[in-house]
Amino acid sequence: MSATYSVRLDNVSKIYRSGSIEVRALEDVSFSLRKGEFTAIVGPSGSGKSTLMNMLGTIDRPTRGEVFIDGSATSKMGGDALAEFRNRKLGFVFQAFNLVNGLDAEKNVELPLMVSGIPEDERRERADKLLVRLGLGQRLKLRPTQLSGGEQQRVAMARALVNNPALILADEPTGNLDTKSGDEVIKLLREIASSGNVTIIMVTHNIDTTRHCDRVIHIKDGRIESIKAR
Repeated sequence: MSATYSVRLDNVSKIYRSGSIEVRALEDVSFSLRKGEFTAIVGPSGSGKSTLMNMLGTIDRPTRGEVFIDGSATSKMGGDALAEFRNRKLGFVFQAFNLVNGLDAEKNVELPLMVSGIPEDERRERADKLLVRLGLGQRLKLRPTQLSGGEQQRVAMARALVNNPALILADEPTGNLDTKSGDEVIKLLREIASSGNVTIIMVTHNIDTTRHCDRVIHIKDGRIESIKAR
């Protein structure tokens, strides 16, 4: 895979079977994304968005086809190798933030670095640098319950970035935020992607947020209906 692409899907299909029942969640999905692209995936409920995100997040494997992330064929990995790859190459941002309430903002951001065995001083330095960059320099020692929804999502974004991933997957990142906080989060995602070092894929029902994206992938009934550049 060309080094200019951080994500490539080649004819990815996912079929779930239960006895004689067969559900085709994805059918021959193919696309490539360059480093630094900010892409939205949109579609109605049941269209295959969640299955596609599971393929990209290496949480599930395709029935057919291949998912390449940063040059690696992910379906060939397993066990500890896959867990390590996921921690090094992927960052996740969720609608519900998924922060640990018993830890302050700084420690929440450090979590992926702990898994990677990074020394404590370096963990703290990298976490603090990102939190300052995202406007939370005065909130390092506050726990999630002491932060607003927008601030919690920025902590989650810092956590997703701290291992310098190739790909960030954002699942409805503005779903629990008011309009102003949601706009701020989307603009931060746009800024992060514009650095050119990380690709961002966002699933969203909010079509208005896609105006900040480089392209929009419409999916319906498990197939790509269209791919539009902005």
